[in-house]
Amino acid sequence: MSDTNPLEAIKIESIFHPSDFSAASEVAFVHALKLALVSKATLNVLHVATDSHAEWEDFPGVRDTLERWGLLPKGSSKGAVAAMGLDVRKVMAASRHPVEACLGFLEKHPADLVVLAVHQHEGRMGWLHKSVGGPIAQGAHCLTLFVPHGVEGFVSRLNGAVSLKNILIPITHKPRPQPAIEAAARLIRNLQLVPGSVTLLHVGPASETPVVKIPETDWTWNSIAKEGDPTEVILESASALGADLIVMTTDGPDGFLDGLRGTTSERVLRRARCPIASLPVGSLLG
Repeated sequence: MSDTNPLEAIKIESIFHPSDFSAASEVAFVHALKLALVSKATLNVLHVATDSHAEWEDFPGVRDTLERWGLLPKGSSKGAVAAMGLDVRKVMAASRHPVEACLGFLEKHPADLVVLAVHQHEGRMGWLHKSVGGPIAQGAHCLTLFVPHGVEGFVSRLNGAVSLKNILIPITHKPRPQPAIEAAARLIRNLQLVPGSVTLLHVGPASETPVVKIPETDWTWNSIAKEGDPTEVILESASALGADLIVMTTDGPDGFLDGLRGTTSERVLRRARCPIASLPVGSLLG
């Protein structure tokens, strides 16, 4: 019998990035673009125009970014991006309801990964000053990378370099932690990262730490257990470790894919100083 883990064969082929043209969305965009490059995935960038002031020129510049990263020569032609094998599609939708517009787009164009910016204190993007990020992630029901407002994340806007050396994965028996572990391992391989550390954190007695399978990577995998309030323990551990990314599997009302209602995962999202990758239970990965 083969020992191959089917999760390792799952590929990211389509990435969805909703943008409100804010500075926070620009940070999320470079993460989406970098992940599209390394995954050879299609990147759909959607802006929902709630008024008549939005222009096509407001979209983040793909060629400009790739030129700044040194991947294209200055003054490249429009066809240069496609010649790299990169498929980026910019879409503008007119609607006063950003969430519905995004979910409608995703229904017609399913994504394997959603990358979006969120304003931590209010759980929203700039559109209409209403909650957007959480409901989009909930409706998409796929792997979602949240980039908090004011956080630069692990992809440099200046040169596209990836600074991802410490990953924190909170683990519990439910939801099962293995998908989050496999997702982190695939990210390490796809981004061809230099060796770093992954820390598995169980909030509770050490004797109750879930048994997991550690993927084969050249990274160091550590396991720790701490007791206390889950939100505080996760945030304190992320700060102490200098975490560049937190990866969590979420499960219905116990996750921030349930409308951002004050649960542990949502509270972590609101206060974390690094991006958070979320895998909902029941998705292809979760």
